[in-house]
Amino acid sequence: MTVHVFDPSILREYDIRGLVGETLTAADAHAIGHAFATVLARDGDGGGDGGSRPVHVGRDGRTSSAELEDAVVAGLKAGGMDVVRIGMGATPMLYYAVFSRPSRGGVMVTGSHNPPQYNGFKLVAGNKPFFGEDITQLGALAAAGDYTTGAGAEAEVDVFEAYVSRLVEDFTGAGGQDLTIAWDSGNGSAGPAMAALTERLPGRHFLLNDNVDGSFPAHHPDPTVVENLVQLQDTVRAESCDLGIAFDGDGDRIGVVDGQGRILWGDQLMALWSREVLSQDPGATIIADVKASQVLFDEIARLGGKPLMWRTGHSLIKAKMAETGAPLAGEMSGHIFFADRYYGYDDALYAAVRLLNVIAGSGSSLAQLRDQLPEVVNTPELRFPCADERKFAVVDEVKARLRDDGAEINDCDGVRVTGADGWWLLRASNTQDVLVARLEAQSAEGLKRLQQELVRELEASGVVPPQF
Repeated sequence: MTVHVFDPSILREYDIRGLVGETLTAADAHAIGHAFATVLARDGDGGGDGGSRPVHVGRDGRTSSAELEDAVVAGLKAGGMDVVRIGMGATPMLYYAVFSRPSRGGVMVTGSHNPPQYNGFKLVAGNKPFFGEDITQLGALAAAGDYTTGAGAEAEVDVFEAYVSRLVEDFTGAGGQDLTIAWDSGNGSAGPAMAALTERLPGRHFLLNDNVDGSFPAHHPDPTVVENLVQLQDTVRAESCDLGIAFDGDGDRIGVVDGQGRILWGDQLMALWSREVLSQDPGATIIADVKASQVLFDEIARLGGKPLMWRTGHSLIKAKMAETGAPLAGEMSGHIFFADRYYGYDDALYAAVRLLNVIAGSGSSLAQLRDQLPEVVNTPELRFPCADERKFAVVDEVKARLRDDGAEINDCDGVRVTGADGWWLLRASNTQDVLVARLEAQSAEGLKRLQQELVRELEASGVVPPQF
């Protein structure tokens, strides 16, 4: 049996990601498909050799995605899995196919929000995320050539119409408000579904960059970066929109601006969704990642819910959500997970529908809802370079020094330090060669002191700090 060795940098904590033609090739894609088929077959349900449920495969709009899709499908079939291709679309459309149809699992070929030269894979086994040691296992199987073999069949199915209809199903109406909304898919693969969704919603809609273009000519499709929202903000102001909604490259992360063009970050949006969910499910657990504002955790508790801080990463959050039975979870990065009336996976288009419901049910504008939240002084997510082989060690060094100093820390994911002025966070990205920081204080002076603390720690580990 042919063995295959992956570049170790591509097997990430909760997905597979690499630079196409360098760290990630079609040969890697074939090996990923074959190894994934092997895991699924040995878990008790084969494909073409007698199994009853296929693996669904989708792809985003990157120029390399079609070739990688062909290769991963060939690998799945070589491992004995029947495959159903759903074509190009958003990652949550692939999740929808897996959850709504008989399915052994799913593979999404996507580089998510990374630059155009990157690509990768998000995997689902059954209806559970496939991450961590599962992904490491793929590398071990490929390196040993320890595959199952078979001759899986292949088919195609169009789930686009069913997916868009499911999104609209939970729209409760505009509550008498005819909202004017700007939408920006950033030329990512959510564009067609975004266009189809807005055709079925009341109000006026301005669509930006809804054509799929894997070179992302308008701007990079990452709604957590302020510069990427400028076009949306300009449109909101120019057209007197009530709000603007943006998506990342594969449609599983959301960005939002209010009618004044002000950005609402993931934790602020979570505070609004928590009100709706807890009104229907009192006392429920709601999960947010370690980067979220203390305002969110306090607001969940004030509303009678049980706030739970957890690790960043869409697969990690989904697994914790299933474990706790939480109806809602979210990340600062804009991954939002609704198990309340939905399937529990991250779907930015569905999150947009639920946001419109919140606005309609409140009788207020999104800007007014934003202004009702307590004011704090904080930074957005700060991402700054640090070598892959160094980033986790830096966090460990900072953690050790803080412990020696007796600081109050939460180390569920990196290190979150709480003091008299507020808190700051330092963690290593699981998908890029960067460190991530965020800081929050009650005053501008307090934020400056927190920044100085973080800078001292980074410089002590030889890392150039971010620009504040």
